[in-house]
Amino acid sequence: MERPERAVRIMPLGDSLTDGYTYFPGSYRVELWQRLTADGHRVEFVGSLVNGPAGPVPRAHEGHSGWRIHQLHAHIDGWLRQSDPRTVTLLIGTNDIRENDDLRRAPARLAALIDRIRAVKPKCELFVATVPPQSEPVFAEGVKAYNAALPDVVAQKGRHVHLVPVHEALTTADLADGVHLTEAGYSKVAAVWYDALRAVPEAIVPLPAGAAGAVER
Repeated sequence: MERPERAVRIMPLGDSLTDGYTYFPGSYRVELWQRLTADGHRVEFVGSLVNGPAGPVPRAHEGHSGWRIHQLHAHIDGWLRQSDPRTVTLLIGTNDIRENDDLRRAPARLAALIDRIRAVKPKCELFVATVPPQSEPVFAEGVKAYNAALPDVVAQKGRHVHLVPVHEALTTADLADGVHLTEAGYSKVAAVWYDALRAVPEAIVPLPAGAAGAVER
């Protein structure tokens, strides 16, 4: 008797843009799951939080509304060890920008978070998104500066870390309140994540349980 294929464990990691907030609970996760399963992949979203529409779409995630980069960093070790993801989709930085949290050093904080993920799960495929647009001009400038630093940050982190151009897929017309996305905006984001994961076939192939934490040789 054949054993069923194991599911690919994907951790959606970030802030309210991963949670979906009040505008579209489930965020990009709903359509991303639909696209991947339509291709025949078995996908399980993992994390300590749960929300989203009822139905077959896995509802777990690590999208913490209002959180900044350093807050994810403070908890990431435990989340990774508990959830054992094969792949992480990381979208974070919007609240650092909006709260003017030492924005000049935000890319360095992101680099440290990436290093922590790599240390705990060195074989995990990590996808790092540019943050979406903002309606207010002062925050839009912050987004521009932060996103401009991300290619260099990601380029230094090795072959398991990948930059995902979420910002380029969106305009301010995709914002429900100047910050969070409309359903159409999340659909665009899902398409970008989908293309990014498909471009790295290993990201959607399950590893044996615990293997993402194995030390690379």
